[in-house]
Amino acid sequence: MLTFIDPVAVQIGPLSIRWYGIIIVTAIMIAIWLATRLAQQRGLDVNFVPDLAMVVVPAGILGARLYEVFILQWPYYREHPGEILAIWKGGLAIHGAVLGGLLAGAIFICIRRQSFWRWADVGGAVLPLAQAIGRWGNFFNQEAYGDPAPDWLIRLMPGWLREGMTIGGTVMHPTFLYESVWNLLTFGALLLFWRRWKNPGVVFSLYFILYNTGRFMIEGIRQDSTFIFGSIRVAQLTAALLILAGFGMLVYCLQHHRPPDEKHTAGHPEP
Repeated sequence: MLTFIDPVAVQIGPLSIRWYGIIIVTAIMIAIWLATRLAQQRGLDVNFVPDLAMVVVPAGILGARLYEVFILQWPYYREHPGEILAIWKGGLAIHGAVLGGLLAGAIFICIRRQSFWRWADVGGAVLPLAQAIGRWGNFFNQEAYGDPAPDWLIRLMPGWLREGMTIGGTVMHPTFLYESVWNLLTFGALLLFWRRWKNPGVVFSLYFILYNTGRFMIEGIRQDSTFIFGSIRVAQLTAALLILAGFGMLVYCLQHHRPPDEKHTAGHPEP
């Protein structure tokens, strides 16, 4: 285990506040702040952001945990049911978070008579930044690492990263860092598309394509992958399906959604 970083940031009696939780909360707060800025740029009702976050965030956390427990790691949690609720120790699957938050958000947006695709674009733009930050929680928990790293890469690693990725005496690929960097690049690309393409749904569709492309590639060297049908990794299968869904949504949005009038009245859905 790490000798210079304790996964527990603060210990108050029996209460442990872990770095993982601090990082996840920080990522969520930054995403909400940025969503407010982007919503304002699109002429959306910024007061709707906290209302939507109150629905999407808990649903996303619930979806992330359910996906992790019942799809990715059920054999373990079946033997350790007392740890199912211990999310502060890690174990939040981003695919479950996206699907859970998307389902709850879509229902709530529909109930409030908002434009689903325009709000989906806001979510798609902020998600990769939140994910880039959140991945560092894996570093502090020493999880989501990859196969043994080659010597040339080990020599390039700074000392703190090399020590942090030393598991059982072997330096592993810092796949948390690979995905964090990929998410930052995805975030930058989506901001460019945000300014250029105002067709509702385009940014959201591109998020599905870009993020899952990186996840598909990085997952291939992770050691904690769950397999299905022998050698097929669950996360790669999910990523491939979501890439296809992203392309389908992109074609649909480009064909059926025109850029909204800049004078569009905020809070009213488009036809």
